[in-house]
Amino acid sequence: MINLLLYLLLSISIPVLLMLITLFTGKKSFKDREKLTPFECGFDPNKKAHVPFSLRFFLIIIIFLVFDVEVVVILPLGIIPAIAPSYPMIITSVIIITILILGLLHEWNQGALNWA
Repeated sequence: MINLLLYLLLSISIPVLLMLITLFTGKKSFKDREKLTPFECGFDPNKKAHVPFSLRFFLIIIIFLVFDVEVVVILPLGIIPAIAPSYPMIITSVIIITILILGLLHEWNQGALNWA
């Protein structure tokens, strides 16, 4: 029981001690009007700070990620039959590749791969 109290005391006192040390020795910053204004080199700060996001580019990224994950699923299928060849593994790999090809054909048919 005394060990538990000692661990509890140490687990509370060490973080509090570290927070106090950083509070007293940390760099102080004085906030004034100039420091609170945004700094932009030659740009008009009244305009938007970022470029509008392209939804088309986002959709291409999502398609890439889906097919990338499927490639990660397919890669071990080339090694596994050498270790333990079995018909269920061959059937599984054919199903995965068929789903991948059907997904690619669907995206192509919908025009999601055309940039313009």
